[in-house]
Amino acid sequence: MYIGRFAPSPTGPMHFGSLVTAVASYLDAKHHEGLWKVRMEDLDQPRVVKDSDKAIIDTLHQHGFQWDDEIIYQSHRIDIYENYISNLNQNENTYYCECSRKEIADSAITGIDGMIYPGTCRDKKLGSLHHALRIKVEDVCIAFKDKIQGAIEQNILRDFGDFILKRSDGIYAYQLAVVIDDALQNINTILRGADLIDSTSRQIYLQEKLFLPPVNYSHIPVATFNQKKLSKENQSTPIEHSNIKDNLIACLKFLGQDFKVIEKENTLKNFWDTAIQLWDISLVPKIRTIEI
Repeated sequence: MYIGRFAPSPTGPMHFGSLVTAVASYLDAKHHEGLWKVRMEDLDQPRVVKDSDKAIIDTLHQHGFQWDDEIIYQSHRIDIYENYISNLNQNENTYYCECSRKEIADSAITGIDGMIYPGTCRDKKLGSLHHALRIKVEDVCIAFKDKIQGAIEQNILRDFGDFILKRSDGIYAYQLAVVIDDALQNINTILRGADLIDSTSRQIYLQEKLFLPPVNYSHIPVATFNQKKLSKENQSTPIEHSNIKDNLIACLKFLGQDFKVIEKENTLKNFWDTAIQLWDISLVPKIRTIEI
């Protein structure tokens, strides 16, 4: 059975870009008669905005989404992540790092997703106190077929280097938590924004190291304004609840779907029933960004 998810960070209210991702992942799951789960990725507590999780849930509810199972919060799952890290530590797949961002910037080269850590602390055998935990990556290529963006291949060592699993402030890294949570929630299909496509090979690498099941990936274009991704950090306009149908139609247009029949539906239930039936992932633009 298809099991998908929508995993927002509660750092503010939903904006158009996050609604597009919710719509696409929901339609793809329900078109395949699958489950659609919601997870709050709230590990980075300093960035979490109070009650924004409630605002996100309300926006989903107002727009007619019906999720399966209870909503889980990553901040409640710390012990789970620590257990998986312990297994990696026992197999000597990790090491602690004392390098500051400036030190890394001074010695590293730029990769496809930021600075590539040069492995300065690999052999120092540092303790955990106030140090970040990194995984020792191998010189291997990870290849996967994205259902929208096509074939992707990246070399973990060359393109990313030893990446962080747990920050020096004790916060578990996104790459680690998302892989564990997807596996434990039995997620087998992920549809998300193309801004995360360069995280995928690292997540596949971690799946293999943690003996977790593989996942199918699809990455939709990211909505941009003035060449910048719509985000809460960029103070993107929150979704208004006064124009529910217009909001959803705008998402379908963005996703390249045939909305002419769907926009004639006069109830939210009929809208979703028709949209689910007519969903066609092959119509989603095969590009990484769309300026709105």
